[in-house]
Amino acid sequence: MDINNLEKFLQKIKDGKCPIGAIIMFSDPSVTELAAETGFDFVFIDGEHGELDRQTAMQHMMAVRGTDCASLYRVPDSSHTEIKKVIDFGPAGIIVPMVMNAEQAAAAIAAMRYPPVGNRGCGFRRGLGYGARDVEQYWEASRHEPLTILQIEHIDAVRNLDSILALPGLDSILVGPYDLSASMDKHGQWDDPELCAVYDEVARKTKAAGVLLGAALGGDYAAWKRRGVDYMAIKGDDGAMIDGFRHAMKQFKEA
Repeated sequence: MDINNLEKFLQKIKDGKCPIGAIIMFSDPSVTELAAETGFDFVFIDGEHGELDRQTAMQHMMAVRGTDCASLYRVPDSSHTEIKKVIDFGPAGIIVPMVMNAEQAAAAIAAMRYPPVGNRGCGFRRGLGYGARDVEQYWEASRHEPLTILQIEHIDAVRNLDSILALPGLDSILVGPYDLSASMDKHGQWDDPELCAVYDEVARKTKAAGVLLGAALGGDYAAWKRRGVDYMAIKGDDGAMIDGFRHAMKQFKEA
């Protein structure tokens, strides 16, 4: 849909480009608008951590309308209720964190599609222009929107990856590199051979399944490019602010 720029996001991937994104945790939607104006291809709006509520989530999605930036929203968990709270706002994709097995994955996928494929409830809100848009066009778009993005961020999920990838309706696997490293007691040890082998395995299987591969704040960008990552969130709003403040102070002190 044009309100979420999903088509632009997917076209960049088809053109062989790797869309880059900003992770948004601050509640002020002007942060998302600024990320879009800066040139990010997508925003990863984080409803799992931080203080974002339902109304604020919609405002963040609205902030990218009229730009080329796609809106991906991370729900707190894989439950039908949490997905239902935001899916009618019309995000380009919904990110489901800490998916551990095929049962959780199947439940999340079902919550994102209307019957008979899934069990999404009919709540025609922003995605349908509050009723002003053509219902049949919306219904057709809902067959493949929003993107169903499942996060693999625990070693137990890696062990169950084959059964997760076999599920119909899965659009993307998004690796959470830091949580995955922590689950192996290798916090942020990006060069660790065992950890790298796990990242390689996830990437290889995901690509072989014809599923989009994403990563978030993975440390070694070059390694993820070699793995064939299709899109990547490279910076959080808090980290960007810290870096900017430190750079400004450094410049002043050096002057």
